[in-house]
Amino acid sequence: MAAPTAHRTRARGAIEKLASGGFRVTVYAGIDPVSGRRHYVRETVPAGPTAAREARKVQRRITHQIDERRTPRTSATLDQLLDRYLATIDVAATTHRAYTRYLERHVRPFLGRKTAGGVGAEAVDALYAELRRCREHCTGRGRRIDHRTPREHTCDERCRPHECVGLAPATIRHIHFVLNGAFKAGLRWSWVSVNPMDLVTPPAKPPPDPQPPSPAEAALIVSKAWEDPDWGAMVWLFMTTGARRGELCALRWSHIDLDTGTLTIRRAVAQNGRTVVDKDTKTHQQRRLALDDETVEVLQEHRMRWEERFRVLGLGPLSQAAFVFSLAPDGAECRRPGSVSQRYSRLAASVDVVSHLHNLRHYSATELIAAGVDVRTVAGRLGHSGGGVTTLRVYAAWVSEADQRAAAGLGARMPVRPAAETSLERVRRDPRSTREKLAVELLERIESGEVPDGGRLPGVKLLAAEKGIAPSTVHRAFELLWQWGALVGARGQQPRVRRPAAEPEAAVHAAPQLRDARMPGSAATYFTAVVRGPGGLRCAPRVVTGDLNDPTCFREHLLGIARIEDPEHVDEGESWIGRYEIEVAPIASPEAPAVVFRW
Repeated sequence: MAAPTAHRTRARGAIEKLASGGFRVTVYAGIDPVSGRRHYVRETVPAGPTAAREARKVQRRITHQIDERRTPRTSATLDQLLDRYLATIDVAATTHRAYTRYLERHVRPFLGRKTAGGVGAEAVDALYAELRRCREHCTGRGRRIDHRTPREHTCDERCRPHECVGLAPATIRHIHFVLNGAFKAGLRWSWVSVNPMDLVTPPAKPPPDPQPPSPAEAALIVSKAWEDPDWGAMVWLFMTTGARRGELCALRWSHIDLDTGTLTIRRAVAQNGRTVVDKDTKTHQQRRLALDDETVEVLQEHRMRWEERFRVLGLGPLSQAAFVFSLAPDGAECRRPGSVSQRYSRLAASVDVVSHLHNLRHYSATELIAAGVDVRTVAGRLGHSGGGVTTLRVYAAWVSEADQRAAAGLGARMPVRPAAETSLERVRRDPRSTREKLAVELLERIESGEVPDGGRLPGVKLLAAEKGIAPSTVHRAFELLWQWGALVGARGQQPRVRRPAAEPEAAVHAAPQLRDARMPGSAATYFTAVVRGPGGLRCAPRVVTGDLNDPTCFREHLLGIARIEDPEHVDEGESWIGRYEIEVAPIASPEAPAVVFRW
């Protein structure tokens, strides 16, 4: 029986001999998914004695690669790959605009027309070298002028000769990750056979460099911002919550519970040109923040202003859906994030502080860490994902510092809000909250003699039931009476009443012992204050406001700081105040001598 004849298949593609003696190998690879035309893979074999045999090897290799889908299915350019990638990724609108801007300015002009599969690591490295050289991609020839605006104008000192400045390493890293994502997508789609970004090393990540304002600078910023109470409340909330600007701009009254002192961040807003769009938070998670008493009072006053506006305009009760910070009379429109950043930059510049809005987020984080709050809690308040990894990486310097000192918390470390009158005078004139109204009522009962000197006020629970309010509100009203000197006694015991008239205030404060006679300056000057007490106790420095010609206000600061920082040394009598002293130094004039008050 005859042996079977071997079946020989015809090789796919063609081998064409060139005039140079070399060969061009062409193999059909299917339909191009981009252009819809026939797609061929071509490779040239240089001339030589074995060129014909090498050409047949190349033909078989390309055929196997096509069968195993290891060759590009298209000859699309990098521009086409980037267009397809940008059309398929799911990112926020602001992130998408940033990606598009990076590619339009720094990638497409150099590599956009190249075949996507033909872009190698060498081409990407050359691109990065150009980006490090000049962000404007100048030719380096002639004398180029960097004009202040592309419009017709008369040149002034702002139009200067061009100086090459490269892109920041962080920006080049962003471009690297966009290109890496595009090539990874192209690899999945078989548009490219390899990802060249795997062979390219991006610039090193810049070390974290948070630059929060100092307590003295924070005091200046708060003081200047409070010239407009609504703007001051917003800056205050940026400091105490550490929220992102889009989150605070999207805050509505329904997100705030003043009774429990909590704020919930649910949504954010982003600016797309002149349009403001509602969006999810950056980490796509909601978070609830606890507020200190002072911040609750700030929001209560802010709400009262809005309620008064609604009453004057005849808009009815304040809607819970209204934005907390809005320029619209009815609160129906949120503030633009870009405008908020610009206003803050102008505010900081007006008080000679180098700062931008995101620095207030750093301020909140560093003050919390310095106050001894654990990193996971700080990460939760800031909305950092990863369980605190980002927080620890950025704020590691402050973590080590927090191990060496303790503090009362963020609310106690905030600068004092500016006021043209003392706390007692302001509350007497205009009690704004339930605790202030109760404190004024109790003070009037003490002054009228209804509660005798040395007597005791009703208990917290009894007053809470009588007034129909929470016991915590009564506690906070008692705190005001402590500050005003209407209550005395050790903490943890029921206090006794002391009528203000029982102590000759003028005699107490007429001749305080000063280390230096008088200092220039008058009311509403900001000072750093240090209180020293028994046994060498030195209370944490605070930022206070006052007038050196009126030592009474510094006595009130001493009372408040000593009761908070050193409660166990404060006995029931008044003799304890003689064992304390307060030293104040002006913030605006650090070269001026400090002043010590003793009683």
